[in-house]
Amino acid sequence: MAEDRIILPHRLTLNDRKALTLTGATEIVSFDDNTVVLHTNLGRLTVHGQQLQLKTLSVESGQAAVEGAITALVYEESRPAGGLLRRLFT
Repeated sequence: MAEDRIILPHRLTLNDRKALTLTGATEIVSFDDNTVVLHTNLGRLTVHGQQLQLKTLSVESGQAAVEGAITALVYEESRPAGGLLRRLFT
């Protein structure tokens, strides 16, 4: 039996480039003082900055919060599964 996943809305709120809150987070990939990488409903989101701290992450509710000096937010589109040749010929 397949597990049903609830798709939560994705919303970002950035206050004074110091506090980021978001909904729709599905997984934290990695984090350190300069980069936080997480998966969202709309693709991979990378947060760049300095002295970043992951304050909250709740996969069940899809909420996350990052604090620090935020310099960039970068989205990457989800890629189809498979190798390069499969992506070229689909």
